[in-house]
Amino acid sequence: MLNKAIEALKNGEIILIYDSEDRESETDMIAAAEFMTTEKMTTIRKYAGGLVCMPISKENCDKLGIPFMIDVLEEANEKYPILKELYPDDIPYDEKSSFSITVNHRDTYTGIPDDDRAKTERELALLCKEGKHSEFGKYFRSPGHVTLLRSEEDAVLTREGHTELTIALLEMAGLEPVGICCEMIGENGKAMPINETKEYAEKNNHVFISGDEIIKAYKEFKNN
Repeated sequence: MLNKAIEALKNGEIILIYDSEDRESETDMIAAAEFMTTEKMTTIRKYAGGLVCMPISKENCDKLGIPFMIDVLEEANEKYPILKELYPDDIPYDEKSSFSITVNHRDTYTGIPDDDRAKTERELALLCKEGKHSEFGKYFRSPGHVTLLRSEEDAVLTREGHTELTIALLEMAGLEPVGICCEMIGENGKAMPINETKEYAEKNNHVFISGDEIIKAYKEFKNN
């Protein structure tokens, strides 16, 4: 299934990744940000329904100069003491959050419609791909409507969240390690069960892959 997932991402398709029962037990829609379109953004919004985020490799984050959101909270808590109390030190499935800042492309209007978000996502990936990290502030503003996520170094070798699963798969595909992920939410408002996400994948011709398969393959990829 790994090769099918890689081929689908190279073709600009949406795939589904299930992390594990030991973590969030969630399936996310995943795509390569460099191929984002309005149509893909609409599909993700309508049929995933969670928070649309952009996982970005640590290397790209460092070049862009974007921090973890918890770093922002720490820097600002002297002036705003409540921020220290809000520190996310009790996440039940992880040690810390991968959230960074939010952005809009400067050529968008409100930033929230599907075409605006697709433009922000695609253009940020292409900016990284073209090595124009120093021009980040020229083309993007913050806050915005696209949530950026910082991947840990070595992706799933360090952390096994959807942020790192996305980056690991993009790296193995030879694509720019800037992606899109969004949790699939069921009709009851909770994470869609794996049997339902698998059924959705089959009906809509999306590749479905487990986090365990990605982690195993990435370990081999890094050792070669």
